[in-house]
Amino acid sequence: MAHAVTDATFDAEVTQASQPVLVDFWAPWCGPCRALTPVVDELAEEFKGQVSIVKMNVDENPVTPGKFSIRAIPTLILFKDGKVVEQVTGAISKAHLKDLLNQKALG
Repeated sequence: MAHAVTDATFDAEVTQASQPVLVDFWAPWCGPCRALTPVVDELAEEFKGQVSIVKMNVDENPVTPGKFSIRAIPTLILFKDGKVVEQVTGAISKAHLKDLLNQKALG
């Protein structure tokens, strides 16, 4: 299951992480975000030990989404070696996300 990161923990858990990190920027009122939650949680289990998958509530953590110009949610950003390597917005399929992780995070 994906765990939550905050503005306070973002750098330590994402940009300074030793493995790739996929961040799901979401909000509880967002229907597509809620639809994506089970997919993100499943991928967190499938990629455990290879890719860290975390979630950030944009309502509770306004600083970090602003740094990355998040204008719509859900937005997922893949970080590798502390840098953004891919960003997707909208509810996307599990297969698409899995391909993205295999190619960009592990490839």
